[in-house]
Amino acid sequence: MKRVVFKLAELFCGPGGIALGAKLARVEHKNTIYTVQPVWANDINEDTCKTHIRNIHPKNSPAVVCSPVENIDFNKIESFNALAFGFPCNDFSVVGEQRGFHGKYGPLYTYGVKAINVHNPKWFFAENVSGLQSANDGQAFNKILKDLEKAGKGYQLTPHLYKFEQYGVPQCRHRIVIIGIRKDLKLEFKVPAPIITNPKEYLSAQQAIEVPPILGDAYNNETTKQSSKVIERLKHIPPGENAWYEGIPEKLRLNVKGARMSQIYKRLDPDKPSYTITGSGGGGTHVYHWREDRALTNRERARLQTFPDSFVFEGSKESVRKQIGMAVPPKGVQIIIEAVLKTFAGIHYKCVPSKLTNNNGAEAGQAHFNFL
Repeated sequence: MKRVVFKLAELFCGPGGIALGAKLARVEHKNTIYTVQPVWANDINEDTCKTHIRNIHPKNSPAVVCSPVENIDFNKIESFNALAFGFPCNDFSVVGEQRGFHGKYGPLYTYGVKAINVHNPKWFFAENVSGLQSANDGQAFNKILKDLEKAGKGYQLTPHLYKFEQYGVPQCRHRIVIIGIRKDLKLEFKVPAPIITNPKEYLSAQQAIEVPPILGDAYNNETTKQSSKVIERLKHIPPGENAWYEGIPEKLRLNVKGARMSQIYKRLDPDKPSYTITGSGGGGTHVYHWREDRALTNRERARLQTFPDSFVFEGSKESVRKQIGMAVPPKGVQIIIEAVLKTFAGIHYKCVPSKLTNNNGAEAGQAHFNFL
């Protein structure tokens, strides 16, 4: 049996959501097996790097470089023919001030471009939040697409807003993924069709967290201590509702003026996918159990992100929470990368048109981009 193995490098690697999904991806066609092997990764956070090493590179810790990406000399890293980079989204997120290119993190995508210029990988996987489309009045996204298309030998781009609940992830998590395939290979990637089209069949939060039950000695399963006031407040919030529920007694209501975030003290609806798991935020943003008066444990959050219980996160409880919230769901990544492998194998698969959303939230077809 012949094997085609793509060697994957990753920038801003996080704990390993993309890498794990890539490792799980496997396609067999005409006596040939297509797989992905992570060979090198970089991140700035020490705990994140330790997590990545433990789960993705346990026998080759030098493969993960814990350093600011600005310090990386791409001419000196191991050769690779596939690249992934979920470049930091802080400045593109619609939560808070949207700084785009004017923020600290916005320009970091350019290091993905630099890596491509040096190594000319056959394909790349770039990920970011849906708010990327509207940052800097849409100019940031257009600039990023233009730069990625012209990088290296030139790439055919397929950007798409993936709704991960449609791909078997028990969480309403919407992210832009840009797949680029080198133009000289003359291959066209197509967006894999959702595996679940009926919202009633989405994997629910309860299914993810309770089936099977989490073992008592599971890693990263510590509970968060809740104050008596928070516990009392939660007792008055039904599943699917939040801190602004009208049935909460006056003495337990939050004294907040102006905008009210919908996820504050919001309980999960056990019959629906979770709302988006985030990596930071103060009181009230930790995601709350539908039945028990408490925040979720990190292990429960990890399940909503489709990390297996065997995946161990390194660092303090708050560090682990951040890592989980910033990660890309491995289950969704696996499906997308298997579509990439099928593209190289010449396998036809169910697909849908590439779509994004405009600033009004309406879907807009974006099948072809040409900035040359």
